[in-house]
Amino acid sequence: MNMEMRPLKRDAGTALAAKRGEVREGDLRGASRNMYETLTENELAEMAGVDLRDVSARSRDRD
Repeated sequence: MNMEMRPLKRDAGTALAAKRGEVREGDLRGASRNMYETLTENELAEMAGVDLRDVSARSRDRD
């Protein structure tokens, strides 16, 4: 993985967690806050490299 992509993926993952309510919005700073405000959950998942099918399967298992 390109070294420049790691911070971007991390910020996208943090913003995605905030969209899902796993992290408080007030805890976001810098790029992750900007991503939270401007991108959709699907766009963030794509940037973070999250497979949405896996996420939906895990959420069904929790219920």
